[in-house]
Amino acid sequence: MERLPRTEDPAGDRPARRLARLVRGPVRHPGSHAVYTGNNRVRLLRGGDELFPALCNALERARREVWLATYIFHDDAAASTVAQALCRAARRGVRVRVVIDGFGSFATIAALLPLLRQAGAQAVVYRPLHRWWSLLQPGQFRRLHQKLCVVDERLAFVGGINFLDDRLDVRHGWCEAPRLDYAVELSGPVVLPIEQTVRALWTRASFGRDWRDELAAFAQSEHPVAMARRFLRRAQTQRWKGMAQAAADMRPVRVAFVSRDNLRRRRTIEHSYIEAISRARERIDLVTPYFYPGQSFRRALCDAAERGVRVRLLLQGKVDYRIAALAARALYDELLSHGVRIYEYTPAFLHAKVAVVDDDWATVGSSNIDPLSLLLNLEANVVVRDHRFTTELAQELDAAFAVSHEVRPEATGASWWRPLRRGIVAWGAYVYLRVAGVTGRY
Repeated sequence: MERLPRTEDPAGDRPARRLARLVRGPVRHPGSHAVYTGNNRVRLLRGGDELFPALCNALERARREVWLATYIFHDDAAASTVAQALCRAARRGVRVRVVIDGFGSFATIAALLPLLRQAGAQAVVYRPLHRWWSLLQPGQFRRLHQKLCVVDERLAFVGGINFLDDRLDVRHGWCEAPRLDYAVELSGPVVLPIEQTVRALWTRASFGRDWRDELAAFAQSEHPVAMARRFLRRAQTQRWKGMAQAAADMRPVRVAFVSRDNLRRRRTIEHSYIEAISRARERIDLVTPYFYPGQSFRRALCDAAERGVRVRLLLQGKVDYRIAALAARALYDELLSHGVRIYEYTPAFLHAKVAVVDDDWATVGSSNIDPLSLLLNLEANVVVRDHRFTTELAQELDAAFAVSHEVRPEATGASWWRPLRRGIVAWGAYVYLRVAGVTGRY
């Protein structure tokens, strides 16, 4: 049985303990760490061409507050429409708070922050890079990769779409075809944990350090309790009123918000995937641009294919980062030998991070299936248990598979280079994770 979040703090709770729980988030997740609520509404959005107008429309109707977090907030025309909508909301008196990643938005921070702040919005940078050697610090490997927005506690947007024109790639310039990407618009009880997550991100970014560093500062302070209370007032999140009723009412649409952080929810998204894959009986369609899963994830995919499930992976055919493509292709032989089918999407750049399992499980979010997303970055997905939504997303994916190139086992050929390449990729991933501070087996 799924446990619900407490609506009241236990008596006598100490400030440091309350601080840790608030930053982590109040919802405890057993098993896959996914807590479903019913009575939600979900709308699939295809690329920024659909997301940005929907988001701007919500911002124009905002009356109280807006919370937004993203990895890339660019300065092209499409992204500027969102920035201007945020500014107009702030000028109307709406409390607007924006968190952007210091690496992903490095090129635009200098212009974006003054624009927002002059309009009355509050904007902060998550892990800013003041100097080039800041990248040598292990903590800088852990980036804010979530794409979240909550408007007036009633409407949320979650997905993999950065604030960047669909036809613009930050490395390769302008393209004729829009990249393949998705987001969802949500309303209902699931909005509450999404808002809490952005609030927690704001608290961490506004302090400029991870909450563990803040706890150390409290301990060293001459007045630690007073300091902790001031922090708690800033970190206080929406109480979970109505969550118990929503969880008890499991009528469609059931949705779970799953996030990955470096505190308690370290492998939440990965476990949600593996649990769904292990339950699959008919089909698994998984789409991701960056694919280098750990042993448990690969084993789950191979086991599913061997028990007769149709397992299809849609990966990059038009490559943006060669090293990422090399890592994915190093796994092709293993997966193909177990019956997993692999396709490469070639019409445009692929950025979607979505999956469909059977006819009642689907996920859309920011998490790739690689060590960066599964072990380092802050990520966020929604898992939807609804036949209608799953069918709609499955039809989208069928169309994408139809225009992609299927990789055949015979096409990989036999070569002395293949095992050497895999060994080099595995060694590189091991070193990278150790430098970033990740321990344990992947």
